Amino acid sequence: MRDHVGTVDGRRLRVEVSGHPDGHPVFLLHGTPGSRVGPRPRPMFLYQRGTRLISYDRPGYGGSDRRAGRRVVDVVQDVAVVADALGVDRFAVVGRSGGAPHALACAALLPDRVTRAAALVGLAPRDAEGLDWFAGMAPSNVDEFRTAFTDPERFEERLIPRSDAIRSDPARLLEELRRDLTADDRSIVSDTAMRSMLLRNFREALRTSPYGWIDDALALTGPWGFDPADIRVPVLLWHGEQDVFSPASHASWLAARIPQAKKVVEPTAAHFAALRALPKVIGWLIEGALV
Repeated sequence: MRDHVGTVDGRRLRVEVSGHPDGHPVFLLHGTPGSRVGPRPRPMFLYQRGTRLISYDRPGYGGSDRRAGRRVVDVVQDVAVVADALGVDRFAVVGRSGGAPHALACAALLPDRVTRAAALVGLAPRDAEGLDWFAGMAPSNVDEFRTAFTDPERFEERLIPRSDAIRSDPARLLEELRRDLTADDRSIVSDTAMRSMLLRNFREALRTSPYGWIDDALALTGPWGFDPADIRVPVLLWHGEQDVFSPASHASWLAARIPQAKKVVEPTAAHFAALRALPKVIGWLIEGALV
């Protein structure tokens, strides 16, 4: 299988496939910042459960060329191109954190191809009517998203040197987040195997440029280009009640908006607990098992 897939506008997307080669296709859309190597179930787990997991670097991350000015909805073209290159007609899609809105975009605009979708610890649109978007969000995230929304040039100037420092020392990002982590999240990111996957993910995400991260933030706080209310396929919204990076109120807003949404909120979980929930979520995507 080719490592890269070409797009109509001449960009290259770096792709990775793991699990059962003939299994049920599931796209895993990574977080922010993130990459195709991001935390995921082990290949043997996926193989045993008949799952073919497809991941790729969003534009500007890892080995994928940048698409300046991209919106959340633009993910749909890239996912379709990757699916076509792999000979995949129908598939499920799951996104975590910054990848969650992108998964919802695929569900909304590829109804004939997406079988089910899951959004883990995701965000609602910045202009969500009736939602206090920043309520319950950690001050660091409020500052980051507000700056991206109100002063994108300043946001870019701040994030470039920060990305350079994290690329040299990926553990730096986890240290930055530590003060906002719950005890449960600290235990998850302190696990040796999980920490290794996260550090590898951050390093690869920022290996070639900071613009995947920059463009993600601008896309998430700008107009998404689609309405979640248009989604007609079954959707699972998984969230931790204690999440301060993307508050659970965002999942509640989406659940009220999406016709076939099933909301699962874990009362003691926070943001990184989505990594622990991912195997069960994949089970729901391919088998319809209750989570």
